[in-house]
Amino acid sequence: MSAREDDIDDSSAPLIEHLAELRTRLIRSVIALLIGIVLAFTVAEPILQFLLGPIEATLRDLGDPAPTLQYTSPQEYLFTLFRISMVFGFGLAFPVIAHQLWRFVAPGLYRSEKSAFLPFIIASPVMFLLGASFAHFVVTPLAMAFFLGFADVSSIFANLLSGTVDELPPDAAVVPETADGIRITFFGKVNESLDISLKFIMAFGLCFQLPVLLTLMGKAGLVSSKGLGQVRKYAVVGILVLAALVTPPDVITQVILFTVVYGLYEISIQLVKRVEAARLRRLREEGVLDEDEDLWGEDDDDEDAKA
Repeated sequence: MSAREDDIDDSSAPLIEHLAELRTRLIRSVIALLIGIVLAFTVAEPILQFLLGPIEATLRDLGDPAPTLQYTSPQEYLFTLFRISMVFGFGLAFPVIAHQLWRFVAPGLYRSEKSAFLPFIIASPVMFLLGASFAHFVVTPLAMAFFLGFADVSSIFANLLSGTVDELPPDAAVVPETADGIRITFFGKVNESLDISLKFIMAFGLCFQLPVLLTLMGKAGLVSSKGLGQVRKYAVVGILVLAALVTPPDVITQVILFTVVYGLYEISIQLVKRVEAARLRRLREEGVLDEDEDLWGEDDDDEDAKA
């Protein structure tokens, strides 16, 4: 590729023009975010019901025919809907925000850099959605079953006290009556239950960015497949620590997170290998490297001898 073909698209512009364009892009992004928040708020209650689906299913499995969550302050439910609107509003506005960011950055990139960077912008939200879906449909139900499984009564007594249910169902698991002691029941709060679901969604969504991040770093030459392979044992320890921090203290959920993240790490190594192979092929075609040299200037024969 000639220097002309790989030129930056736009010529240099005064700083004041760049600042004016940045302001325009920011204003459009903020407007898109506000529109996304408003649209998300109109369907915030169905979204809340969807996010609380795992806890509802768990309570029903534990014998509660009418699962109920509560809020303890007048503004709590409204603020919960606002919180959902902020998160999902940003998700709705993300394509517009990413487009505005790209339009601002792209004129300063070479064509080769554009073709290299654009796929990662597309892959990042896709991988986040995959991680969020995995968290909601797999991890959160397991976590709820673990937490609520300790008290098999769940919230059934709360419903009895509130008059929602007239009597216990015949197959409900209940704590035997005792002459003394305290009956411990589950009075779930809306915001706290939502907080658990959102934490899992964010944690797994970010974990699924690992292949995107490492592949981008590999394309920039910051990491190599060989280096990632050499630090594999340290990566295993790091993933185990991560699994212990972001999941409930049950072995099943931790094993699931470890398996998924470690699998993503191995996939990242293979993706970096493909990036390196394409770069090596291009450098050899351009005559920068000999046919028996790798990206670090070492001969292939020397590598075989070391192996």
